[in-house]
Amino acid sequence: MGLKSSIEWTESTWNPITGCTKISPGCKHCYAERMAKRLQAMGQSNYRNGFAVQTHEHVLNYPLKWKKPQTIFVNSMSDLFHEEVSDEFIFEIFDVMKKAHWHRFQILTKRSERLLKMNPVIEWSENIWMGVSVENQKYTSRIDHLRQTDVSIKFLSIEPLIGAIDELDLEGIDWVIVGGESGPKARIIKKEWVTKIRDICLEKQVPFFFKQWGGVNKKKAGRLLDGKLWEQMPEIPQQSFHLAS
Repeated sequence: MGLKSSIEWTESTWNPITGCTKISPGCKHCYAERMAKRLQAMGQSNYRNGFAVQTHEHVLNYPLKWKKPQTIFVNSMSDLFHEEVSDEFIFEIFDVMKKAHWHRFQILTKRSERLLKMNPVIEWSENIWMGVSVENQKYTSRIDHLRQTDVSIKFLSIEPLIGAIDELDLEGIDWVIVGGESGPKARIIKKEWVTKIRDICLEKQVPFFFKQWGGVNKKKAGRLLDGKLWEQMPEIPQQSFHLAS
């Protein structure tokens, strides 16, 4: 956790929650689970229970100490809306994000039902981006849940893309990230799956970000799609992202 994340579409990570449980095929080869086991073996105290869901009160205020504006991925090692996380702790996290107004926070969840259920009681400050993870056509209902929330910036992480998505409704969606699975036993990604999503984004004028082809050696596979890097981002008013006082 901290500054200079290796994740291509963010800058930093902040993990007041660690650990998760698998709920759909995209979770099968979870990178966070592999990393948590390595950190546990290294004796990292936050991972003493491996990938069991844990909350960490002692890191709640970290973003308030980072005075330089950062784009921060929240809970890269968990899911904010996991059923084992209390409403009260979720509210504490949102309170910190509101106070740390000079940062931009990115949240991803596969538990879109709980996201939608909690939406009416969440205060969505303008520096929060909310996204859902979608791995194939079967789980596009998560997009419908996200669409009904009151957050100002809504995005999709279609990673790992493990199957074709033939019908993708981008109404109300501000950004789309696509990527293949990486690491041991990585499942295939087909170019036509990616280009179909890209072409829908272009047609609907939704920023498209291609993260990686993935595979066992993701660096070798690279990030080029049709010979081009796709790193489009949503346009954000400058006044919503300013230095801490």
